[in-house]
Amino acid sequence: MPPAPPLRTECPPGACICGREALLAPPAAGAADARVLLLTREEEARLVRRLENLSSLADLRHLQRRLHEQLGLRLTVEPAAVAEVRSLRGIAIVVHEQAGLCRKTRQALPAAVRRSLERRPEIAHALLDEGGLFAGL
Repeated sequence: MPPAPPLRTECPPGACICGREALLAPPAAGAADARVLLLTREEEARLVRRLENLSSLADLRHLQRRLHEQLGLRLTVEPAAVAEVRSLRGIAIVVHEQAGLCRKTRQALPAAVRRSLERRPEIAHALLDEGGLFAGL
């Protein structure tokens, strides 16, 4: 039998409300997806570096698909529901709530994407153009 993959270590008591213990409990009917625990602190650091160095919108969309396939993690990056987007603050970057997902991780991933969009504004432009913003220009 192959060895079990490493799981994320526990957060300090009182520092997080991720629900890690509930995911490690014996599975019950309708149990939550425990794949997110495969995102160890080292893997999270690699993921943050990867998100900070996106090369294109296609690269971002690929990472979003892989996060969902491998960890069950949903990362949404889209123009915010406002009349117009004047800066990167108008782009909504959301890591959806999920049992086992640490609060710090929910903050670190969107921050990494935002840094990448600041470094490569062409990705933000392509994101805005997905909805046809620049179609008439």
